[in-house]
This record gives sequence, structure tokens and C-alpha cells, in this order.
Amino acid sequence: MQGSKMYQEVILDHYRNPRRWGRLSPVTFSHTGENTSCGDELTFDLRLAEDGETIEEVTFTGEGCAISIASASLLAEELPGMTLSEVRDLDREDALDLLGIELTPMRVPCAVLAEKVVQDGIESHEEGT
Repeated sequence: MQGSKMYQEVILDHYRNPRRWGRLSPVTFSHTGENTSCGDELTFDLRLAEDGETIEEVTFTGEGCAISIASASLLAEELPGMTLSEVRDLDREDALDLLGIELTPMRVPCAVLAEKVVQDGIESHEEGT
């Protein structure tokens, strides 16, 4: 299977069968964010380990296009075991690398939404809001 075709199949699989889908209980914090340009909306639930820094468990729910749901599913699989500071250090390229395909500029916000929601959630959690 050709490289980009293989990645397209991975994206479709994660869109149709998202990993770590659902709500988490107990939860350390939850955060919802949206891409206002297209209406995609994601909510991530995170539970931290006793050290208060390591992500122990993560789930998500939401509505959106194949790119945003697949990106959220792929990210949710990567987060357990990461520290909050490691997640804060993720950037746009990390989100795009998870998908493994070139995107048009219009699709980039869909791809980075999950990462932004989690990072904004961490910021809110640390600020106590």
C-alpha cells in the first residue's frame, strides 16, 4: 500500500472507530474546545497520576470532521504516560506528524484542535479555573 494511501486508511479507521472514546470517571480535569471556522468540537477528560504531573488516563468525545476526530484519537493514544510539561511542549508539527499526511492550510486547524484543547485544559487546570 502506498504511503499516503496507508495514512488515509489510518485516518478513516480512527474516524470510524476512535480510540479512547467516551467520558472518564473519576477525572482530574475536563476541557472542551472548538474550531469556530468549521464547528468541530472536542472534549477531553484527563486523570493524572498521584504525582499530579503524569497523565494516567485520557478519553475524549466530540463531533467533527474525519481529520479532527482522527487527530483526537491518535493524540489520546499518545498521552498516557506523558507529563503535563511534555504536552505543553507539543507544537503544530507534532499534531501533523501524528496524521502523517500533507494537509491544505484550511485543514490544519482541524488537525491541531485536539492538541489545543488538551493544552488549554492543562493551562486552565494549573490556573485553578
